[in-house]
Amino acid sequence: MAPCHFQKKTAERPKTRRTIINRNNNAIVRHFFAIMVVTFIIALIVAPAASSEYAALDGVKQVKAVFDVSLGSPKMANIVFWAVKNVYEDESVRALSKPPQIAVVFHGPAVKLISSNHKDFKDSDKEALDEFANMIRQMKKDGVKLEVCLYALKVLDVDPATILPEVDKVGNGFISVVGYQAKGYSVVTID
Repeated sequence: MAPCHFQKKTAERPKTRRTIINRNNNAIVRHFFAIMVVTFIIALIVAPAASSEYAALDGVKQVKAVFDVSLGSPKMANIVFWAVKNVYEDESVRALSKPPQIAVVFHGPAVKLISSNHKDFKDSDKEALDEFANMIRQMKKDGVKLEVCLYALKVLDVDPATILPEVDKVGNGFISVVGYQAKGYSVVTID
């Protein structure tokens, strides 16, 4: 019986200062480890925005841009609008804390690009016009606000009924651009 009694005493040994210190150290190590894990997770979340290739986005929470478009060349429009799409699709922009807000306002010769009537274009431009119309449809699906100036349609003799259905009609495109700017959108002119 003595061995059992001896084992029982060992199990109930009073806490020494060393035991208390070891337990405190273990708690400190566990807390330190938890803090390190949380810090690592936060770094993973913040790193994409912080490590952006665009220094101009440092401290930016959201990209808001209105593209003021008067460019009338179908081939150039496809090249330029690839870059416009890239603004809201770019990983650095998507990594910001708020999603991008993009608007496009068409006026001047650009209104002919979004018309189904291609009478003023060469036959060699038809493919580029179809490609541009598809890009506009995709941009609308992506949530881009698209507007055309009715005043420009009238001046350039473009029937409003021929405008792509994805594009909203506004009386004066400049008022839209000014309104977006007043709401904090950056104005990017494409002519």
